[in-house]
Amino acid sequence: MYKIIRKQELNPTVTLMEVEAPLIAKKAEPGQFIILRAEEDGERIPLTIAGYDRQKGTVRIIFQIVGATTAKLNRLNEGDFIVDFVGPLGKATETDGLKKVAVVGGGVGCAIALPVAQKLHELGCEVHSVIGFRNKDLLILEDEFKAASSVLKVMTDDGSYGEKGLVTQALEALIEEGNEYDEVITIGPLIMMKFVVQLTKRYNIKTVVSMNPIMIDGTGMCGCCRLTVGGKTKFACVDGPDFDGFEVDFDEAMQRGAAYRDFERHAYEETCNLFQKEVQ
Repeated sequence: MYKIIRKQELNPTVTLMEVEAPLIAKKAEPGQFIILRAEEDGERIPLTIAGYDRQKGTVRIIFQIVGATTAKLNRLNEGDFIVDFVGPLGKATETDGLKKVAVVGGGVGCAIALPVAQKLHELGCEVHSVIGFRNKDLLILEDEFKAASSVLKVMTDDGSYGEKGLVTQALEALIEEGNEYDEVITIGPLIMMKFVVQLTKRYNIKTVVSMNPIMIDGTGMCGCCRLTVGGKTKFACVDGPDFDGFEVDFDEAMQRGAAYRDFERHAYEETCNLFQKEVQ
């Protein structure tokens, strides 16, 4: 059992939790993930580690309430316990030797991008961050990115905050200004990462993407998280979650990711209806 030390609503659909897990905190690195179960006999879901405090022995997770399990997880409060919390899993993001990097995050993917930006900043790397959201109400972690970045561009689709436009527009403007990046690291919706990669290919800038497909066991045995990378089958849980963006088959990944969308929506609606009956 893993105790929830802190809970914070970042926006109406995104929640931060700090969880007591000293063994995971001791080993965790940016880019790795955990698999949790919110309750006994519950669904196993992967969540990328959004931060850790080795001294306090805590791990931070940030999740969007989109399905039945995240809705149940969000019902837990400070002092409550998560049944299972396993990790760190996956390979850490490679940060050594990088001198200048653009970190591009979209939506809740910014929660995954932030610890990468912070680690690069700690290592003395010049970090330029671009974060994008649909509107001002969905903005998260701006102050944290500002502290870890030499340059920060905040983009919103509707122009309600920061600059109006897409993260690709901001990234291209930075490149056109003469910034020469060792690497671009992008984390967010698949369609966003796909277009970031299309952009960086034109400028021949190495680009790393973080993949978060359907996953069950997190050890490479179930095969649910398979991707096609460089024409070969890879498993996000053990071979990633970071991959060379130039080699990822994004169209296949998006098709596989949508396979259970209707089922997930139905499960979410059933869970919400159950919560409403409990209140009544």
